[in-house]
Amino acid sequence: MARKKMGEILLEKQLISQQDLEKALLKQKGQHKPLGQILEDMDLVLEEDIAQTLAIQFNFPYVKKIARFKFPAELLAMVDGSLALKKLLFPLKVQDKTLYLAMANPLDMPIQSDLAFKLGIRISPCVATSTELREAIKVHYHKESKANQLTHSSQPTILVVDNQPLILSTLESLLKQEGYAVHLAHNGYEGLELAQQLQPDLVISELNLAQIDGTRLFSEIRNTSNMEDTKVIIFTIKASAEEEARLLDMGVDDFIAKPLQPQRLLARVRKTLRR
Repeated sequence: MARKKMGEILLEKQLISQQDLEKALLKQKGQHKPLGQILEDMDLVLEEDIAQTLAIQFNFPYVKKIARFKFPAELLAMVDGSLALKKLLFPLKVQDKTLYLAMANPLDMPIQSDLAFKLGIRISPCVATSTELREAIKVHYHKESKANQLTHSSQPTILVVDNQPLILSTLESLLKQEGYAVHLAHNGYEGLELAQQLQPDLVISELNLAQIDGTRLFSEIRNTSNMEDTKVIIFTIKASAEEEARLLDMGVDDFIAKPLQPQRLLARVRKTLRR
């Protein structure tokens, strides 16, 4: 049975449309990039979507949240830290004379062959996103954690995500006056990227965002290593009781209806950060 192509799998999962795929394939002809990278560059899919699709396509295990787990020093010593960072790979476990290796590119056969020869052991690739691997390498090889990265400043960090520049500037001014460190994102993709980079204490996001909406942004944040403690407030003009209940049931920390009232917003922010 022929292996399905990445585009076919993405279509089946309804992550892209046929028109999106055709545009990406046309763009790929002039570039030496994998289709997944082209789709990411076009802001059509997330890094995690491509990693999961690659795992399905080649029947590799998909792994995530690697940074949360503990790994023995002798296992980490099997792969040099500089090589792990350069090639984006991470040793997961040794079982039955096989090293299970998380990789951003599980099709990189030369590095697998080199490690197999050097270690005298079989290599079994698993798929992980570049973001997950960098975080795991940072935590386990460089002995850094989120707690070590925080400064001694008492300023909580807040990321605000909205499509409207006026709302962004208004909230930035309001929150900075209260002493918060504020960062802004103009759409869901930018919000997710900044959230993963900054690991803020709180994300305040519009529900109806361009590219990816606030619901998916919240889900991606919750599924990102070392961000399980990041609080999320969703606000929107669509303020039905059903919508509020749906979001709170998902685990969103708070829900605020537009139009935003400054003092009410600040009270909710203080309450959420105290939890």
